[in-house]
Amino acid sequence: MRYLKTYLDTITARGNTKLAESISKTAEDVGERYIKKFSFVSHEIGLLFGNVQSGKTGQLFGIMCNAADLGFPVFVLLTTDNVVLQQQTLDRVRDDLTGFCVCGENDVQLFSDNNLIKPAIVVLKKNARILRLWANVFSSTGFMRGNPIFIIDDEADAASLNTLVNKNKQSSINKYLDAVRKGAASSLYLQVTGTPQAILLQTMASGWHPYFIYYFQPGDSYLGGDFFFPGNGKPVCINYLDDISTPAKTVVIRHLAISAQILVSGGKVSNCLLHPSVRQSVHQQYADEITKELNWCVSHIDNQFADELRKCWDTVTPEKSEKQTFKNILEAIKELLLSQRIKILIMNGKTNIESTEYSEGCNFIIGGNTLGRGVTFPGLHTIYYTRTSKKPQADTMWQHSRMFGYDRDPGMMKVFIDKQLYKLFSDINATNNSIIAQIERGIENVKIYYPDGLSPTRKNVLDDDHVAIISGGTNYYPFNPKNDSVQVISDLLKDFSNDEPYYQVSLRLIKELLSHIIPSPDFKLSAFQSAIDTILSEKPAGQGILIVRRGRNVAQGTGALLSPNDWQLGGSIWDKVVLTMYQVTGEKGWGGRPLWVPNIKLPHNTMYYDVFEDSYTE
Repeated sequence: MRYLKTYLDTITARGNTKLAESISKTAEDVGERYIKKFSFVSHEIGLLFGNVQSGKTGQLFGIMCNAADLGFPVFVLLTTDNVVLQQQTLDRVRDDLTGFCVCGENDVQLFSDNNLIKPAIVVLKKNARILRLWANVFSSTGFMRGNPIFIIDDEADAASLNTLVNKNKQSSINKYLDAVRKGAASSLYLQVTGTPQAILLQTMASGWHPYFIYYFQPGDSYLGGDFFFPGNGKPVCINYLDDISTPAKTVVIRHLAISAQILVSGGKVSNCLLHPSVRQSVHQQYADEITKELNWCVSHIDNQFADELRKCWDTVTPEKSEKQTFKNILEAIKELLLSQRIKILIMNGKTNIESTEYSEGCNFIIGGNTLGRGVTFPGLHTIYYTRTSKKPQADTMWQHSRMFGYDRDPGMMKVFIDKQLYKLFSDINATNNSIIAQIERGIENVKIYYPDGLSPTRKNVLDDDHVAIISGGTNYYPFNPKNDSVQVISDLLKDFSNDEPYYQVSLRLIKELLSHIIPSPDFKLSAFQSAIDTILSEKPAGQGILIVRRGRNVAQGTGALLSPNDWQLGGSIWDKVVLTMYQVTGEKGWGGRPLWVPNIKLPHNTMYYDVFEDSYTE
């Protein structure tokens, strides 16, 4: 049986030809580049990276089918520790994939009896008890001792990584995932996520840094980071809360208008998401406020409300349906309000809201962490985002971007957010684009950077001894450097005069100059070179600043290399890499010989993250 062809035929038969083409490309690319090269005697790990809510499930199903065609007999599909999500995933596997022995968490006997007659797919949530059970099953089942296992870890950056790495211990989930993959003769472990920051900052020694990374592009109708947070200014879909006097009323009127357009045009559902805080008491306050504004709409439906609605309606420009007349919209909203068919749903630890409750009609959904990873809201066009954090994490914030997706109408999207939060999201999107650019250019050691104050992920999964943070705007130079050839560096710099304050040069020249420095262990040369590669991945003709000074009789070990004037000159340049090359005489240290000493400063207000295995001895 040709498993990939059968799956693609299923997708095509449902009318999703473009999706089938995308899945085929991903599955065949990953198969050709990585699965065909698998040795069937090793334990390897890779990363499938796609945008948040861009259809990763279909892509990973295609990869599984292709892997089955290429000889893998056992698959484990991991979900987050959520009973409903695990069951939904299990049901989807059974509906979409033909010819497999599909096992849930309690189907140990079915798995054993199948005896690899059919390729087996076991769908498990990342729960310590469940993983321990199946680790024992795999290690004690005779046919697994000579066969490989293919593990697909959906949302792999959540729960899977070792949260006790800085205590020299191993967290339970991480330990049992290790046991699952080592319960077979060999394994291919595919991490899947839209927020790979934590994974990319794992060391190779940890066993959780990917050997390979594959990025798949979203489809044409996907609205993602570049739509909401482009690098060239605020789009019309963004409204700053700082400029709105009555935000709750504005959000309610907007959502009612959009809901009427969708429902009158034959749509099934229209959702509005309010993300105020992690505190449950705040969720109820917002629910009460929405109720109050809906009551105001009813009380003023023929006068003030109608006037406010008209102003709002004039700004709506649907692209996927014909714009309804204002009369039709007002009548539809009256019916919604007076029939009390509008639902206000609170999703948090105290409530148990099923997806069916917001799968149709007009809904306001309010919550905190439960609005994040793994939850999909159909027909979501209005977002009211006010959540703040003293120590914001890029991956957590990005997973809360529930506005991303395929079923959104660009002309009806509206995000209400304050300016500071919008800037944070824009910065996260810029780094996501940098990560994608590095992957697409084949850079193996992907680098991450964020503005000061925004961390890439939670600290408890990053090894403090092996993750270096380089602060932009800070001057760095090696205490005891060497040159592989003083003459080569001198030749490279022969056209750059001492008399010029500075030169604008290609970053590639700066990289070439640094390549001839043999640094002391205190100077993270590879990290600086990687930071420059990161900039070049986005801007191949990227520019930097070069300052050249010769004949400097600088004493070694005084705590500062640069003269006050050169320090001030470099510090005045905020947005570029600044490399200052000092040719020291060697009369006051430096091994008693002339040599070139580099001082480098990365762009200001940015933190660069780098992973190293043992040391920076180069």
